Amino acid sequence: MSGPIVRAIRGATTTDDDTQAEIKNATIELLREVLSRNLLTAEDLISILFTATPDLVSDFPAVAAREIGLSGVPLMCAQEIPVDGAMVRCIRVLVHCYVPEHRAIRHVYLRNARQLRLDLAE
Repeated sequence: MSGPIVRAIRGATTTDDDTQAEIKNATIELLREVLSRNLLTAEDLISILFTATPDLVSDFPAVAAREIGLSGVPLMCAQEIPVDGAMVRCIRVLVHCYVPEHRAIRHVYLRNARQLRLDLAE
């Protein structure tokens, strides 16, 4: 049996409004789904990169990650490039983690963000 390898998991979600509560709740929901679907704990995580569309400015998604116990994981937030016609109020995540080599990765697309990757949305 082989040991864990480094993998990256993608995910995205949307908010209804640009408020601290909406950003927090959507980010927590997204992170919990990524962790649950991929059988991950905080100890498995290497780092998390968040991006938000330019219309989300009320809070940092990383704040929500710290609130659910991921304060020991390096977290970074950035702004998505403002492409005309892109999805609005969208939070994306790229999670770097250790997983067993044999385990399939399950990317997570929630709410309106399912439209970004219909091939991966569950």
